[in-house]
Amino acid sequence: MSSIVPFSLVKTWLAIFVLGVLAFSQATAEQQQGRPPQTVDLRAIFERGQNALSKGNLKDAEEDFFSVLRVDPKSDGAYSNLGVVYMREKRWQLALKNLREAAKLAPTVPGIRLNIGIAYFRQSKFAQAIPAFASVVRDQPASTQARYLLGLCYFLTQKYSDAVTTLQPLKEVESNDLNYLYVLGVSAWETKQPEIENAAFARLVDIGGNTPEFHLLMGKAHLNRTEYDDAIRELKVAAQGAPTLPFVHFYLGEAYMKKREFEPATAEFLQEAKSDPDLPYSFDRLGAIAFEQQDRKAAADYFRHALKLDANLASAYYYLARIYQAEDKQEQALQEVNKAAQLVPDSASVHYLRGRILQGLGKTAEAKVEMGRVKTISAASLKQDQEKLEKGVSDPEIVSQPAP
Repeated sequence: MSSIVPFSLVKTWLAIFVLGVLAFSQATAEQQQGRPPQTVDLRAIFERGQNALSKGNLKDAEEDFFSVLRVDPKSDGAYSNLGVVYMREKRWQLALKNLREAAKLAPTVPGIRLNIGIAYFRQSKFAQAIPAFASVVRDQPASTQARYLLGLCYFLTQKYSDAVTTLQPLKEVESNDLNYLYVLGVSAWETKQPEIENAAFARLVDIGGNTPEFHLLMGKAHLNRTEYDDAIRELKVAAQGAPTLPFVHFYLGEAYMKKREFEPATAEFLQEAKSDPDLPYSFDRLGAIAFEQQDRKAAADYFRHALKLDANLASAYYYLARIYQAEDKQEQALQEVNKAAQLVPDSASVHYLRGRILQGLGKTAEAKVEMGRVKTISAASLKQDQEKLEKGVSDPEIVSQPAP
């Protein structure tokens, strides 16, 4: 037995349906014209997201900014803030994806490009960070933060002349910053600019006094000049004054490692790892020592642990590739060297190793391409490149410090 719906009810349903279609059509038309529907208070949602972000409620902030984008897909502010959310969570690829969208929509906003540079900087991708920071400095020459970070990127990529040129204008505002004076002084020394070098280190002595931080930086300066005994002397003074000073044991380990005194180097790296187990650098160096001592199992364990803490350590992937190659595990070696190549695509040593691995796999044509990339490079330059790669991240305490 069928029931009959009253005609009046049918008219009511039909009216509701028509109104719904009209509302949807109006919202769609407004979106296509670049205007959010009038029924949604986007400003309130956006401000709520900003408030959540400022309080560290990242999940709530993410949801609010997504809500804005669902209605207004051209909101550069929502994309930019989503980028900041993902930066806080260290989800770098998502951060960069959203920041790039924001930059497309608002190419004249320097703060977006600054965050793009910082996202690369925090991944130790200093060469990739340079264009973003340079564009901010070009548009805002007085930006201390962008200029300082650009100078650090030049320093960490060994472009010392550019580092001096970029950092010199900050000498008044950063004259009490020990790290700034150290970076400027070393860069000036590398480029044979004694007047700038002497002024930077004189100021470093003036404000550093006899503090452990001062001796740490002086030890690093000696280390850069291959004056390893002087470096150890200064670093020991720093360690005695402040045994838990970040990176003091790391650099002592580096100095001993340069002298191939692996036992004290291991002890120092282990001490640093105990003091700060969340940083990967000491584990990376412990892996390098184990590799030198032909303990491939221990080396691999250290490198894998370092990569769990930071998946952007090219040196760890490079060493793992060499370990697998030595064990005739060529497919695994290729996987690791490919990861290293993604991080340091211009490294001759990585391309040379990749070529040898491809030869071991019988992939002659691909191996020939790789070897062609290093064919014109001198043996001395190739050795220098390998030493740089094996060293791992330079100046990790500068990389790890908060952005100025």
